[in-house]
Amino acid sequence: MEIGSFLLGLCAFCYFYGSVSAESTCKLKAKFNLSGYKNVEKKKVVIGGMFPVHKRIASTDGNTSRVPVSSGCEGFNFRTFRWTQTMLFAINEINKRNDLLPNTDLGYVIYDSCFTISKAVEGTLTYLTGQDEAVPNYRCGDGAPLAALVGAGGSDLSIATARILGLYHFPQVSYFSTCSALESKFQFPTFLRTIPNDKHQSTAIARLVLHFGWTWVGTIAADDDYGKYGIKDFKEQVEEAGVCISFSETLPKVSSPEDIQRIVQTVVEATAKIIVVFSSDVDLSPLIVELLRHNVTNRTWIASEAWVTSALIMEPGVSSLLGGTIGFGVKRAVIPGLQRHLLDLDPYDDPLTEEFWETLFNCTLDYGKALKKTKQRTKEVNGTLSRAARGVPDGLCTGREALGLLNNTYSDVSQLRITYSVYKAVYAVAHALHNLEHCEQGKGPFNGKDCADITNFEPWQLMYYLKNVRFKVPHTDEEIYFDDGDVEGFYDIINWQFNSNGEISYITVGRYNGSAAPEDRMTIMNDSIVWNNEQLVPPRSVCSENCQPGTRKGIRQGEPVCCFDCIPCADGEISNTTNARECVLCSEDDWSNDAHDACVPKIIEFLAFGEPLGITLIVISAFGALVTIAVMVVFLMNIGTPLVKANDALLSFSLLFSLVVTFLCSIVFLGEPQNWSCMTSQVALALGFALCLSSIMGKAAVLMLRAQALKAARARSKAAAKAAKAAAEAAANSGSPDVIVTNTNNNNDNVNAGANPEVDRLTCAHQRAIAAVATLIQAIACTVWLIILPPQAIKNTSAQNIKIILECDEGSVVFICCIFAYDILLALIAFIFAFISRKLEDHISEGKCMTFGMLVFFIVWISFVPAYLSTRGKFMVAVQIFAILASSFGLLTCIFLPKCYVLLVKPERNTEELMRPRAKPRDGTSTGTSASLATTATEVTATTASTAIDD
Repeated sequence: MEIGSFLLGLCAFCYFYGSVSAESTCKLKAKFNLSGYKNVEKKKVVIGGMFPVHKRIASTDGNTSRVPVSSGCEGFNFRTFRWTQTMLFAINEINKRNDLLPNTDLGYVIYDSCFTISKAVEGTLTYLTGQDEAVPNYRCGDGAPLAALVGAGGSDLSIATARILGLYHFPQVSYFSTCSALESKFQFPTFLRTIPNDKHQSTAIARLVLHFGWTWVGTIAADDDYGKYGIKDFKEQVEEAGVCISFSETLPKVSSPEDIQRIVQTVVEATAKIIVVFSSDVDLSPLIVELLRHNVTNRTWIASEAWVTSALIMEPGVSSLLGGTIGFGVKRAVIPGLQRHLLDLDPYDDPLTEEFWETLFNCTLDYGKALKKTKQRTKEVNGTLSRAARGVPDGLCTGREALGLLNNTYSDVSQLRITYSVYKAVYAVAHALHNLEHCEQGKGPFNGKDCADITNFEPWQLMYYLKNVRFKVPHTDEEIYFDDGDVEGFYDIINWQFNSNGEISYITVGRYNGSAAPEDRMTIMNDSIVWNNEQLVPPRSVCSENCQPGTRKGIRQGEPVCCFDCIPCADGEISNTTNARECVLCSEDDWSNDAHDACVPKIIEFLAFGEPLGITLIVISAFGALVTIAVMVVFLMNIGTPLVKANDALLSFSLLFSLVVTFLCSIVFLGEPQNWSCMTSQVALALGFALCLSSIMGKAAVLMLRAQALKAARARSKAAAKAAKAAAEAAANSGSPDVIVTNTNNNNDNVNAGANPEVDRLTCAHQRAIAAVATLIQAIACTVWLIILPPQAIKNTSAQNIKIILECDEGSVVFICCIFAYDILLALIAFIFAFISRKLEDHISEGKCMTFGMLVFFIVWISFVPAYLSTRGKFMVAVQIFAILASSFGLLTCIFLPKCYVLLVKPERNTEELMRPRAKPRDGTSTGTSASLATTATEVTATTASTAIDD
């Protein structure tokens, strides 16, 4: 027994010695210099808090040759101090309530983060340790359990603290950290917040920019996660909608006059009139001061919730710079009793309140400090102590100064927005604790329906209740619940409006609700907004003015897409929207108007019956047809006369009929083209000219043969005369004249027989057959054309841009060329025949008339080709009709006018003798008929013979 006791004691000694030895190897590496509030005595649960009461940590000289000391803080912030007092007020209010944690008194430990990550980490470690010296991974002491941390101010600070608290599954409820990065539950599993996620605010600002049509925007962001993530989300949304970023600057976290000066220069030189700022008031304040010094105006600032109602940047003269600022603020509320709590402070309670008092009233509560300053100031003035310095020193606070008489950010409760968020955060923790405390045994959420003990619970157990808490905020009845750690994205749209005295009013001009339907999320009252320089019209901020309808945007090389040139749409293209990227091509039947903003129907063009030109052509055509018919009547009335019977009267009537057809077919070319009119006009024209030219060809062929016969008779006559003369000479020499005379008479008989005009090689039947066959060939060709590829009416949209020309499509170029080439062939043959017969003369010189008629025909159609090719639309039809009419009138006039003249004016010349053809002598002295020509030859021969005999 004694041996066992000895061994047991030895083991206990070794264990105690080992523990002491282990502890002796651990050393406290640093002691943090933290300020704040602490009340944990006799409290059942302790809530942590962290607020950036100061703006920054005090600078150090960086000397590493001595023991480093935790830096202090400087730059007291009245706004964040009000947040701190709001947490104290909420805890005191909860402790007084009987319906919320009635059996539990809440304590608190609140630290100043100094708006610095390092101080936030120091405060977090110290809070988790439970004592002033931070010991990582340990909770020292046996005090009240720690509930949650309310804080730690800005997003950067909360990210740092959330990473530490997440390691221990310790809940954190933020009132001011809006960065969208904090929504990641993988990185920050225990982070919650009572202020909306910045993804809602970025969307809201983007929609505001788009609402006012601003496409050229500058951005300024704090050099922290809050600014970077906020601006990043904003840029992504507006750039997707076509907005361009003029410049993007970053505010330094540490004072840097060079960087501030560079940003000011960028703002001054930029053409963007809208500047979006994602920053805290602390980081933005140095830039505002410098902008005021440069007298920068005519800019509209878009504020994030971190500074939209902050008084920290309210420098003298700021109205000219920030007047008309529009931004987004979280929900505002009235908290009864808070102002009384804020004003009811005892400056001697704690060092933080003492510093607040001294900073606010610019005095000191330390008598020794006040006396020392007074002595130093007095010596600098006159070198002797004043009587006041011997009594109450100057600059000494009484502690009874009236807070209520000061117009200060701290006591201003008109815009309780972040303050209200703090209030909600404290109540969220309190309601979670209340649910934990009033858990019914057997119905709990842990380990098979167990409940946690309010006096000894683990942080992860409270986290369960916080995630599922749902309550209504006192005095406002706003329902609070966490959706994956976030609350609803609700904002007031606030407009900064200054009065004549430079006093600012934060006017709510709209709302944004991120939980509503997309079309209902933002409501804004444009008429209530007062813009910069007291303008009521929204400012314009564009790199390039909008391209009006009728133009398109032409991107400038190397510049943002919002910087562009407005290029007019080409003819036939339109744009009917503002800032069109491309011009739209009008349809085939439409064309752009003069403004190029609408497609209008093209002008339908064809040679109509009712227009002056059409009426003129109809009158001329009808006149030509009537004249031709009148000629036919005259010929019918004189059908039995030699002139009409000469050279086949039937061919004359067929020629006149064909001219009537050509005159009348020109009318079919008029009017709106139809399939039937296209076929009729072309076929009638081809057949009419074929009949006309073949009739002329038949007539000219007879005349040509007569002319050749007369020419041959003349040649034989000359030969006979020579032979007679030779015979006479021979007879005179030989003395046998009778033989010579007989030979001469035989020759004369031959001449008379060959020169007889009544004997024609081509009869009337031959002429008619020529005309009929030539016309039939054309008719067959036209029939084949109409069957295979007939002409049809078409809409020609390519000839003229602004017009649709209704015209006839010939169907086949080969057919149309062949058909009219055939007419040309007939014309050439007729012209050749007529030209050869031109020397055959009778009283009316019909051969010459046909020759001149064909010359007119060729001149007209040769002139027609260039005129036709150089015109478009209805004038092409007019040129074609003019050519038809001119050639028809030419043939009618040249061929039939001389005959009508004889028939109507000189009927005495209409005799058989005068109608007989005769060949024209070369010397031009003989003008007789072919019969007289034969008599003359005989007489000449006889005379020659007689002369020879006499001799």
